[in-house]
Order: sequence, then structure tokens, then C-alpha cells
Amino acid sequence: MSDCRIGGASNDGAYLLRLEGDVRLTMCTALDEYFDRIFSDPTFSSVAIDVTDATGLDSTVLGMLAKLAIRTKEGLGVKPPLYSCNQGIDRLLNTMGFSQLFELRSGGCEGIDQTLDIPVAAATEEKVREKIIEAHRTLMSMSKENKAAFEDLVKTLESN
Repeated sequence: MSDCRIGGASNDGAYLLRLEGDVRLTMCTALDEYFDRIFSDPTFSSVAIDVTDATGLDSTVLGMLAKLAIRTKEGLGVKPPLYSCNQGIDRLLNTMGFSQLFELRSGGCEGIDQTLDIPVAAATEEKVREKIIEAHRTLMSMSKENKAAFEDLVKTLESN
């Protein structure tokens, strides 16, 4: 876990989520709790995601980010910006269809240097499994390619 960090910052309803290192499903509960905090804020006006220092994002994290973008679009009517400068991650985001959910931007998110760590949240195995299924269902809803890629995984997880 030492190679993964998620930081958050907010100012008057504007939120930033910064993912660093190799971010994996172990952070899904922490991400979900942070998303709940964002959407319960009556002053929520924007959210930006910065993955410029991420070396990897697994499919569960991608599904969680897709969920964030969908909820933001439904609530605010805008696509949130997602900042990246890693060609491998850019390819992954494009392959997964993230351009339909996010304003994909090259480079880092300027103006906010300090974020507070979002710690790993304790969760039961069942709760994590539910989050993984939900994240992959979100990805599956985005394209037929994603559906084909994750359908067997979701069926397996649901049958356990």
C-alpha cells in the first residue's frame, strides 16, 4: 500500500481528488466515502481528478471514477476534468471510454498543491466485493467492449 496515495482537497464546494502511485481496489471504500462527502456537501460546485502522479489504476478504481463522473454530470450538468500526463494511463482512459464522461486534459491540475490523505477505510470482504461489482457494472454500462471485458468477472463475483 505504500506505493499508493489518494489525496483530497476542497474549497467552497470545489473538490480535487489526486491519485498517486499504483491505485488499486483496496482504496474503493475510501473513495466511495469521499464521494459521499462530496455529494452531501450542499455547496458542491465542481470536482477535478488529477492522476498525473499515478503509475497504475485498476479497473475497480476506474469504475469508481466513472461513477463519480456520472453523478457529477447528473448533479451539475458538466463533465469533470481529469488530468493526466502518463501515456499509458491516457491509453487506458481512452480505451475504457472515459472521454464520454470526463474532460480529459494533459498535464497536472494547477493551483492546488496541498491535499489531505484519504486513508484506507476499513470494510468487510462483502462490502468490498459489492463495491467491485458496482464499479465493474459502471464500466460495463459505458461500452460493449467494456461489457465483454468485465461480464465474466461480474458473474463470478456475483455467484460467490
